[in-house]
Amino acid sequence: MTTTSVGQRTRTRRITFLVALAVFAQESTWNFYESQVPPLLREHLDSAAVVGLLMGMDNLLGIFIQPWIGNRSDRTRTSWGRRMPYLVVGMPIAAALFLIIPHSAASLPLLIAVMFSYALVANTFKPIAEALVPDFIAPERRSRANAAVKIASSITAIVAALISIFLIDNHLSLAFAIPAIIMLISIGVLAATVRDSRSPAYQAAVAESDGKHGAQRREPRVRDTFVEILKDSDRSRLLLLVAILLFGSAWAASRSLITPYGMEALDMSKGAAGGLTLPGGVAFILAAYPAAVLAERYGRLRVMAVGMSVFAGAMVLGTLIQTPTGATVALCLGAAGATCFLVNAVVVLWNLAPSARVFGTYAGIYTVGWACGGFLGPAVVGGMVDITGWPLMLTDIAIVATLSIIVVARISVLQRRTALTLAK
Repeated sequence: MTTTSVGQRTRTRRITFLVALAVFAQESTWNFYESQVPPLLREHLDSAAVVGLLMGMDNLLGIFIQPWIGNRSDRTRTSWGRRMPYLVVGMPIAAALFLIIPHSAASLPLLIAVMFSYALVANTFKPIAEALVPDFIAPERRSRANAAVKIASSITAIVAALISIFLIDNHLSLAFAIPAIIMLISIGVLAATVRDSRSPAYQAAVAESDGKHGAQRREPRVRDTFVEILKDSDRSRLLLLVAILLFGSAWAASRSLITPYGMEALDMSKGAAGGLTLPGGVAFILAAYPAAVLAERYGRLRVMAVGMSVFAGAMVLGTLIQTPTGATVALCLGAAGATCFLVNAVVVLWNLAPSARVFGTYAGIYTVGWACGGFLGPAVVGGMVDITGWPLMLTDIAIVATLSIIVVARISVLQRRTALTLAK
């Protein structure tokens, strides 16, 4: 192994750790927000629907903000780079707003105003940290880097649970302060160590812009990117966005509807049913890195399709073995299979991007596809449950997942055709 390759691997591991740290800090606040803000709202509101509507506000904002801010960062040129300025400004403001949440809880209008402000600011940098992965890391290593990011994101659920168990009842303000402090420490480390103006993608984007003339020199906007994807004769990117929405729907339904499923189909208590997904979270963490390694060896689309098939098969298995143990095993297998998609789908989308100039925009577009799936999936599967009944809910989820498998298989066919055409 040459000195150059060793140095490249060291830099890859370093930036992967730093991006994972940034995502860990962001998701620590988001996970705690999702679990502990609803009880604050319930002190003022009796309607679960209104609470759910207010808690969904961040997803609605994200659909509009994240592609725009990702594109805005793509077009930014500073000595610090195009991502870091947004992180250095946005993360401290979000941490401060998060810290204020428990102190605003006595007044519903004030609490909603702080929630809106936090969601607005936090959404502005949510896709930007992840966009550092394709900025710094070569295409062949992006799956491993994204696996580390997903592992960091998954661990935050455990951190949020531990803070809730030990602090939330007696030390509400301190409980909210800990994720905020984690975020501040994270951005301090990033600000001291990362200059994304040195990244290969930033330098390539600058060189590409400098090499263009006139109207071609203008940086692409979000609308330009969407139109280009829609008009492209190669439908791979458009189909991938459809697959992201479909599988995001199946995944979201398997998370958000599992508690009522356990209560209605398995005759479990509310608490016991709510714990069905915990072993699956551990399985997800354990499967993330192997999913990346297998994708680099055998092809990302192939590994994605296999993992999605495991997920769908696990849902059918859970229907056939309709016991709490059967459901737990099915959710563990399903989470391990889903990891193959969650680790690799955004990497495939980055690698299909026509230029390093739009990595941030593509990160935002991926997030929108996944968020739309998260919004639509529980509603669609819930409608299917109204027709088929709770005992068949896991099979309903498998049907939605199967549609996404068909779409990914179609992308594989198109990619093979393109490769054959280029080889001629």
